[in-house]
Amino acid sequence: MTSPASAAAAAASGPADPDNAGGAAVALVTLGCARNDVDSEELAARLERGGYRLVDEPAEADAVVVNTCGFVETAKKDSVDTLLAAAELPPARGGKERKVVAVGCMAERYGRELATALPEADAVLGFDDYPDIAARVGSVLAGDEQPAAHRPADRRRLLPLTPVQRADHASVVVPGHTAGAAEPDLPVGIGPASGPRAVRRRLGSGPMAPIKLASGCDRRCSFCAIPAFRGAFVSRRPSEVLDDARWLGREGVRELFLVSENTTSYGKDLGDLRLLETLLPEIAEVDGIDRVRVSYLQPAEMRPGLLDALTSTPGVAPYFDLSFQHASGPVLRRMRRFGDSDRFLALLEEVRRRAPLAGVRSNVIVGFPGETEADLDVLCDFLSAARLDVTGVFGYSDEDGTEAETLDGHLDADEVRARAEHVSALVEELVTQRAEERVGEQVSVLVESVTAGVVEGRAAHQGPDVDGSTTLDVAGHPFSDGVQPQVGDLLAAVVVASEGADLIAQVAAP
Repeated sequence: MTSPASAAAAAASGPADPDNAGGAAVALVTLGCARNDVDSEELAARLERGGYRLVDEPAEADAVVVNTCGFVETAKKDSVDTLLAAAELPPARGGKERKVVAVGCMAERYGRELATALPEADAVLGFDDYPDIAARVGSVLAGDEQPAAHRPADRRRLLPLTPVQRADHASVVVPGHTAGAAEPDLPVGIGPASGPRAVRRRLGSGPMAPIKLASGCDRRCSFCAIPAFRGAFVSRRPSEVLDDARWLGREGVRELFLVSENTTSYGKDLGDLRLLETLLPEIAEVDGIDRVRVSYLQPAEMRPGLLDALTSTPGVAPYFDLSFQHASGPVLRRMRRFGDSDRFLALLEEVRRRAPLAGVRSNVIVGFPGETEADLDVLCDFLSAARLDVTGVFGYSDEDGTEAETLDGHLDADEVRARAEHVSALVEELVTQRAEERVGEQVSVLVESVTAGVVEGRAAHQGPDVDGSTTLDVAGHPFSDGVQPQVGDLLAAVVVASEGADLIAQVAAP
């Protein structure tokens, strides 16, 4: 994970935390979404600046830092299981007790409650601890008094209600954003080199990297607790995003995945709601970057200019991660969301008019309080007509502190499960059909792995981790100079077969 050169540079810079003069080893385990991946890389950079050695395996670490997810019940369970698994590992080097530290959304959301319920965790730290993470971990390793778990609060209240008044948020910790004065020069491998931007250490070497556009959300969906613990919507300034993109390009990244809780709102707090349309071409022109992908688009905030930018900007993938959540108007109103089946189908028609081969994915919630069988039929009919490449299906469950928790019309858990299984079976069939429709299409595949002669990557319509992959048939292909495909190559190919959401493609002649 850490090259000898960067480790030497970090050592030369001196540990920020005197408790870590011995160079203790830390493993970071990240759960949840790509936004958490970015946050973990900020934590990694701050830990390495503090003199810690970053290791891949928790069993090799003196301390394991688990970046938890607090989105839905299954994610919270995974977070708890991961913390417990780390605590149950054999002793660390020299027989020392291995320390386990919880950070991330679940730690921020529950704080003291989590610390009380999970004594196996040696510390439960919130977002406000991120700038001083090296000192916090050092205190835990030294056996000092356990850092106090923070008292959770609604982070939306930390910033002004009016978005344009949030420009100066230096006093509020927002993971992945500027916090205070310019950083000093940083060790090799931690970027950017200087300036008032979040430090970051890559935790992987793949050709794709997420880059944070914004944090937080101002929407009030009745089922969602994220705004309460992630805070109000705050955009990163374009100069910060571009500096991050340039650094990632120099680090060998070929695809940038732009992430936030609500990307379509980017720029509203900076006084320009069309800022994303002007920023996308600049990001796409960054040296070394071949493809830019945008995530999490709100259907209610889609606009013609953004549609044009996503479908006609060279280097920007025509990829639409649209948060539909349902298709029945009455259910969507109870969710405090916009739209219905007709409006969503009209939006998809407009997307495909501009880019016939565009990739489209979404998520839906099944069994929401008050959902009738007729509402479920509307959702199923919509999914059949929408021809989405991938759809995530979630059975509804109450989230602490949300409005939906108090709504009438809650369905029995068995009924929610049955409906979710029914929709999941339909989606599996529809996704298979959509992939079959792509047979014969020309695709551009970013190679992400070459193992025992098997070359695998993703086409433009396939987002990372959740949208399937493309296996390339390179048998007999006349590559120039006999050089076989390498990770990071962008290869033209023709789809010849499919299996579920996954594709098989024949590499085109040079």
